[in-house]
Amino acid sequence: MRMHGYGGRAVAVSAGFRSAIFATTASAALLSSPVFAAVAPEAPVERLTAFDIVMLVMLIGTVSFAVISAIALMRARNRAETENADLRLQVADLKATADRAEILIDAKDEKLVAWATDDEAPLVAGALPANVGAPTDRARFLAFGTWLKPESAARIDQAVSQLRARGEPFDLTIATVAGRLIEVRGHTIGSAAVARFRDLDGDRLARADLEARYDLLEAEVEAMRAMFSVAPMPIWLRDETGRLVWVNAAYAAAVEAADETDAAERGLELLDSSGRQMIREGHKTEPVFLKRLPAIVAGSRRIFDVTDVDTPNGSGGIAIDVSGAEAAQAALRREIDFNARTLDQLATAVAIYGPDRRLKSYNAAYRSLFDLDTAFLESRPDDNAVLDHLRAARKLPEQSDFKSWRTDLFAAYQSVETREHIWHLPDGQTLRVIANPNPQGGMTWVYENVTERLDLESRYNALIHVQGETLDHLAEGVAVFGSDGRLRLHNPSFAAILELDPAVLEGRPHVAEIVRACRQPDDDDGDWNRFTACVAGLDESRSSFAGRMERAGNRVIDYASVPLPDGQTMVTFVDVSDTVQVERALVERNEALETADAIKNAFIHHVSYELRSPLTNIIGFTQLLADPRVGPLTERQSEYVGYVMSSSGALLAIVNDILDLATVDAGIMELDLGEVDVGEAVAATIEGVKDRISDANLHVETDVPKDIGTFVADGTRVRQILFNLLANAIAFSPEGGRVAIEARRDGDTIAFSVSDQGPGIPADFLDTAFDRFASKPQGAARGGAGLGLAIVKSFAELHGGTVEIQSEEGKGSRVTCRLPIRPGIAAAAE
Repeated sequence: MRMHGYGGRAVAVSAGFRSAIFATTASAALLSSPVFAAVAPEAPVERLTAFDIVMLVMLIGTVSFAVISAIALMRARNRAETENADLRLQVADLKATADRAEILIDAKDEKLVAWATDDEAPLVAGALPANVGAPTDRARFLAFGTWLKPESAARIDQAVSQLRARGEPFDLTIATVAGRLIEVRGHTIGSAAVARFRDLDGDRLARADLEARYDLLEAEVEAMRAMFSVAPMPIWLRDETGRLVWVNAAYAAAVEAADETDAAERGLELLDSSGRQMIREGHKTEPVFLKRLPAIVAGSRRIFDVTDVDTPNGSGGIAIDVSGAEAAQAALRREIDFNARTLDQLATAVAIYGPDRRLKSYNAAYRSLFDLDTAFLESRPDDNAVLDHLRAARKLPEQSDFKSWRTDLFAAYQSVETREHIWHLPDGQTLRVIANPNPQGGMTWVYENVTERLDLESRYNALIHVQGETLDHLAEGVAVFGSDGRLRLHNPSFAAILELDPAVLEGRPHVAEIVRACRQPDDDDGDWNRFTACVAGLDESRSSFAGRMERAGNRVIDYASVPLPDGQTMVTFVDVSDTVQVERALVERNEALETADAIKNAFIHHVSYELRSPLTNIIGFTQLLADPRVGPLTERQSEYVGYVMSSSGALLAIVNDILDLATVDAGIMELDLGEVDVGEAVAATIEGVKDRISDANLHVETDVPKDIGTFVADGTRVRQILFNLLANAIAFSPEGGRVAIEARRDGDTIAFSVSDQGPGIPADFLDTAFDRFASKPQGAARGGAGLGLAIVKSFAELHGGTVEIQSEEGKGSRVTCRLPIRPGIAAAAE
């Protein structure tokens, strides 16, 4: 381009030079013209005209211009020649530089591609080694898909497109079809896009191989992690310290975590501590741990096949849920065991031979029938060996031609149909032998001992005769109707109970005819209609039914139908007139007893309330009389007043007990539940009977742990329970005896026990000891009203507790009441 510029300047200088020459020539011509000659010295001097002056001036100007132009032209020419010399030197330098660059570009291990514009063809320079497999032709080289692997060709095409479109540089390592690695770097120089292809060798090749392997491994790891993430079985990874660093979605779901990150951060373990310890112990000897372990998943116990691999940098594991397979295997084992047990329970002998005609399995009846040794059978003999063994033991039918008989017997192996044989053994037994071929090969032999069946058949007719005679002598009326509704069998009682003429039952009459003959004006038509529908109806369910009909003369007949096979129906009739009359008498008596019991309860309620008011008045006035402030009493009067107070108090206690029992019976008693201190309740009860203990000269022992604490109950009712138990023990204890009270926490109950050294309770009275008004004097003990233990039982059951008595005559009694620590709202005890 610069040479082109300098060339233009040289042309311009030449044109100027030509103009100067032309001006000089013109001046010379002018001087030789007549005008100029006119002013020559030889000519005479004449006066110049205006025209001559103008022409002279023009001539002088032209000459001056020509001289000046020639001088300028000479200077320009010199300057141009100097510049041209400099440019020739620069061109030579640039050519040398270009030659050196071309030499460098044409190196055998590098190739350069430059794209100036979209319209111009790219510049391709340089070369790659022949073993790379890159074509030397420019067009084939730029068709990257022909000599690069598809993945590498796609990458380089995309990178070049982005470089030319947006100027994005790139640095890639691509692989050729020949298996060589090439480094490609792309960048821009001015407006041109340049891609440099370089063959890798030495350290660069090793580094590229490492990078390729790294990319491949990273891709494989990502693919495996993606696959593991969606795998349906739990998978986990741990670091060298054993901490969870990664789990998949199945693991997170198994441990009920929000997601995989939550499970790893919280360290939620799928296996329990014993399972993880087993894995750690296994890794001490082997890097790979394989075992079936249980785990709890979503609240249910599952079985997993656990594989855990230990590495220097950590470990990884996978758990495959085999609960279904485990259950199926267990079910299969149970099924096989069940079939074996079932086969052993069969009375029919069974032997199964495999396709190789060797004994595969058998049952106990087979071994017992032929008296075979277990060791012999477990050796899996073939069918010939078994037959020879049976023949030697005389367990086969006697045959004149045993070989032909055996050949005919074993022909069943080539048959597809079941074959049957009858064996008459020398010992008198008769066997029905069935040969059933298996579809998969082999044979199942069934040996049915029909000796008894033949004997039974011989006795069958006699038995039928006996059954007929038995049926004829039954008190029940029995009739059997066929599927057509006609009478097939009946006994005399049938005609007698229904008052039928025996002539009507002859000739297999239809059930409708029998009904017409039996029907009486006062009979319920519904009974006969159900009877007819049951025998001759089309009901598919054929269910049994029973009923009762009342006939004239206070006769009551129970009837029942039973469906029999083949559409037959058996109907029975029983005259229960006497039984019904006795039943009605018992019902009437029971109603009378219930009425009496209701009257008794009403009497108790009314008398209890009517007694309580007078007793309250008596006690009040007695206490008033005993008060010295009212007035002095004599010694005898004070004694009498004391008797009245004690008797009134005892009577009031009985009335209160009766009222409590009546309240419980009515179901209106409610518990006032609260925290009850066990020790305080026992102490308060003992304080309440302190006078009785002192009067009887008794020694009371308490065994209540200090830390027994409290429980939820009605404190008043608990003290009443303890009071009645202590009062009962005091009443039956000898003077100077011992009474013990204990309290223990027994599971979720509080157990109160009161024992005495009294005469004990007779064994025949233990079952009624808790009944109301059940009291039995023992020795010097008079016995009370019989309400104490009844109150104890009612209140204990109201709390949801129990009461029990342990007693032995002459050695005292022990009553234990167990109350729940936190009872529910119990229904009133009856």
